[in-house]
Amino acid sequence: MSLIRSLFTIKPIEASLTASDNLRRTLGLKDLIVLGVGAVIGAGIFVITGQAAAEHAGPALTISFVLAGLAAALAALSYAEFAAMLPVSGSAYVYAYATFGELLAWFIGWNVVAEYLLAVSSVAVGWSGYGVGLLHSIGVDVPSVLANAPLAFKDGHFVVTGAWINLPALLVVAAITALLYAGTRQSTMFASVVVVLKVLVVILFVVFGLQYIDTSLWHPYVPASQGGDHYGWSGVFRAATSVFYAYIGFDAVATAAQETRNPQQNVPAGILISLAICTVLYIVVAAVLTGLVPYAELATAEPVATALAAHPSLAWLKVLTQIGAVAGLTSVILVMHMGLARILYSMAGDGLLPRTFGAVHDRFKTPHRTTVLVGVVGGILAALFPLSLLGDLLSMGTLLAFATVCIGVLVLRRTRPDLPRGFRVPAAPVVCTLGVIVCLFLLAQMNAGNWMLLAGWTALGMLIYIGYGYRHSRLRSRG
Repeated sequence: MSLIRSLFTIKPIEASLTASDNLRRTLGLKDLIVLGVGAVIGAGIFVITGQAAAEHAGPALTISFVLAGLAAALAALSYAEFAAMLPVSGSAYVYAYATFGELLAWFIGWNVVAEYLLAVSSVAVGWSGYGVGLLHSIGVDVPSVLANAPLAFKDGHFVVTGAWINLPALLVVAAITALLYAGTRQSTMFASVVVVLKVLVVILFVVFGLQYIDTSLWHPYVPASQGGDHYGWSGVFRAATSVFYAYIGFDAVATAAQETRNPQQNVPAGILISLAICTVLYIVVAAVLTGLVPYAELATAEPVATALAAHPSLAWLKVLTQIGAVAGLTSVILVMHMGLARILYSMAGDGLLPRTFGAVHDRFKTPHRTTVLVGVVGGILAALFPLSLLGDLLSMGTLLAFATVCIGVLVLRRTRPDLPRGFRVPAAPVVCTLGVIVCLFLLAQMNAGNWMLLAGWTALGMLIYIGYGYRHSRLRSRG
C-alpha cells in the first residue's frame, strides 16, 4: 500500500513556488500574446484547414473550428487559474503534480513532451514544403533528394523514398535552437516581427478573398455523409479533432510563466487574448477558403495558395502567402521548441529526468541543455520522417492534458481553497465539467491506430519513470 501511495505523492504548491528561480523574467503581456498567436497561427491555417475541409467537413469546417475553439476556451480558463496560482515553468505537468500526484504528472508530462516534439518536427516539415516553394517562385530550385523525407510509412511499415534528407527542415530547427539558446528575450523579439508579418498576410487573404467568394460553394453547408468520418456530422466532429491541434499554442504561454513579469496578471490575460484573436481568424479564413474553390480541391500541401491560384486576379497574393506561411510556421516551431525545453527543465528539476537537463546557462539564463536536446531530436525527426506520419497524434496529448487541468481546478478548489488565485474560472463546476466532456468527446473521434501509438509512447515513458524517475524523485527523497 505504501508503494501505491508513493506513486500518488502530491508536490505542494508552496514547494513549486519556492523552488530555485534561475530563469530571467523578461516577458510582458505583449510578449505572451505574441507567443500565443505565434504558436496558434501557423499550420492550422496554412496546412490543416485544406485537409480537414476536403476529407471531413466541407464548408462546415467553420463549425469544426467553433467546436475546437470551444474546447480550447474551456481549457484555457482552467489554465489561466492555474497559471495565476502557480506561475512556474512546466504547465500541465506541474499542475497535475500539485493536484493528482507524481504518477499522473509523469503521464501527462510525457504525453505533452510527445505533443510538443511532434509539433516541432512536423511543422518543420511543413516549413520545408513552403520554403522550397517560395524559393522556386524566385527562381531557386532545391534538389528533391535534399528536400524530402528518406522514409515513408505505407501499409503499416516503412519504405525508402529515394530522397537523402529533408535538409531545409533540419536547418530551420537548428537555426531556432541557436536562437533559443541565446536568450528568451531575443527569441520573442524575433517572434514579434514574424507574427506581424503572418497576421498581415492572413488579413490580406481575407480582405481580398471576400471579393471572390461564390456562396453556392457553401451549399450544402454540411455535405451528405459518405460513410465513416467522410462528411456529414461525423465528419464535422472528426475535423474538429484535426484542427484542434491548431489551438495548442496557448499552452506554450503557460510554460513561459516563470520568465514572465507579474505572471499572476499577465499569463491569464495572455492566454485568453491570444486564443480569442486566433479563434476569430481561423473561422473567417475557413469561410473564405471554402468559398473560393470547391472544398474537394483543397486537399493539397498548401491550401491557401491553391485557393488563390484558382483566381488569376489574386495571383499576386501567392508569393506573399508563401512568405506568410514560412513566417507563420517559423514562429510555431520557435514557440513549441521553447515550451518543450521548459517542460523538460521542470521535470529534471523534480528529479524525474537526469539532473543535467535542469541546468541553466550562466550567461544567457536559458535552459540550454534541454534546448539543445529538443533541437537534436526534433531535427532528426524532421529530417527523416514525412508529415503524414506525425498526424493526429499531436492532438491526443493536448486533449489529455486539457482534460486533466480542467479536473485539477475543481480538485484544488476543494483541497486548497485557501490558496490565493489571481484569476478564477467563472462558474467553475459547469465550465470545467464541460471542458472535460468536450475534450473526451474529441478524443473519442480518434482511430484505433492512434490509440495504439499513444499506448506505445506511454509504455516507453513508464519504463523511463520506473527505471529512473521513481528512484530519483526529489519529492520522495525529501519524504
